[in-house]
Amino acid sequence: MNDPIKPENFPERLVWYSMVYIYGFYLLGATYIVGSVLGLILGLYVGLKWWLQTEATPEAEKITIHWLVWVWLIGMAIMQVALVMGHLDFDLPTSTIIKSSIGWLKGWAALALYPLAGCLPIRPQLIYRAVCVICLQTLLLSPLLIIAPLLHFPEILYVSPLKAVGGPGSTFFDVSFYEVDFDGSIRQRLFTPWGPALGFVANIYFVLALKEKNKKWRWFGIIGSLYLAQICKSRLAIVSLILTPIFTFCLARLSRPFTLMVLGIGSTITGIMAPWLFNLLDTIMRKFTEARSESSRVRTTLKQIAGYRWETEAPIWGHGIVESGPHVVEYMPIGSHHTWYGLLFVKGIVGFYALAIPMVLSLFLLLIKAQRYAVAEAGLAVLFILFLYTFGENLEILAHLYWPGLIIMGLGFYASGDRPD
Repeated sequence: MNDPIKPENFPERLVWYSMVYIYGFYLLGATYIVGSVLGLILGLYVGLKWWLQTEATPEAEKITIHWLVWVWLIGMAIMQVALVMGHLDFDLPTSTIIKSSIGWLKGWAALALYPLAGCLPIRPQLIYRAVCVICLQTLLLSPLLIIAPLLHFPEILYVSPLKAVGGPGSTFFDVSFYEVDFDGSIRQRLFTPWGPALGFVANIYFVLALKEKNKKWRWFGIIGSLYLAQICKSRLAIVSLILTPIFTFCLARLSRPFTLMVLGIGSTITGIMAPWLFNLLDTIMRKFTEARSESSRVRTTLKQIAGYRWETEAPIWGHGIVESGPHVVEYMPIGSHHTWYGLLFVKGIVGFYALAIPMVLSLFLLLIKAQRYAVAEAGLAVLFILFLYTFGENLEILAHLYWPGLIIMGLGFYASGDRPD
């Protein structure tokens, strides 16, 4: 642990201190604000550097925006177009358009702004170390997290006055040491708005901690992220923790003959054992659903309502805004808990493809670069986690939490011989 990694420039200082002070921001109720504003600052910084550079600017300091980042920027801009069109189709007031546009700037726009920051001189090692620092801080706080419900601390200690700034809801500004779930069980959410969101963050931290070169810090990161995934009691978090390293390891080594041989043998064995495997998968899925049956029922019903209303009411541009669901889904917003159905309901088929196309192109590019570069492999792991969580969360509403992974994904786009890991 005697190899301190310190920020060396302005963007690195922004990233480093925004990460390692996350619990301080949490106590202030500022996590949502910091994660949202940081992307805008980094994006403006890139734009300013790009605008001011000249032919005399040293080559190492020139800003070059990757073509795939442009795809993400265009895709997220199309999201805004779909948002406005949806509002106009349903005659929503101008004030609602403005409010929704601010939400877009803090959510969907972040999915392009943080990868855009990958063109800045930000070392991936700095982000890996910062993740491990956060995980160590979590482990140090773990005794308090354990005793808080035992001592009957209030579920919500206080709501930050920063709530006045505005956001998706009060849970983004709560300070709480635990929460009580549907079935009365205790789970943790810490600096996230709900338990499964903490599992999402834990998965991002896990794949980034694996890239930390210092063994002691790496173990702090691994143990801390696994602890976060366990205390949030999210089924998807556990599934993602198991699948992501396996898939990423295999996909990042497809160019190696040994990997191809193993996959060939594995596919043959899988074909022979297909009936047994299908039965096993069916059993696993049933147990997965039964583990939290009420949550599964609500999620399934929300998908059905969102899909039906999208198809029958607003197939092209969507409804423009989320709407509260009926009692049968505990009044949860229609289109929540699922990125793709949420996009269809709010932004229609246009919004659906505005996300799908950048994600597919990112998969192909990172898959190629991951064969040679570790940061591209980390970016591929982040993308895989994002894909898994599109089926359980709304990506845009949690971008303020998993943004370190988005920067790593952006750095993966630039991985080359000129920028070794």
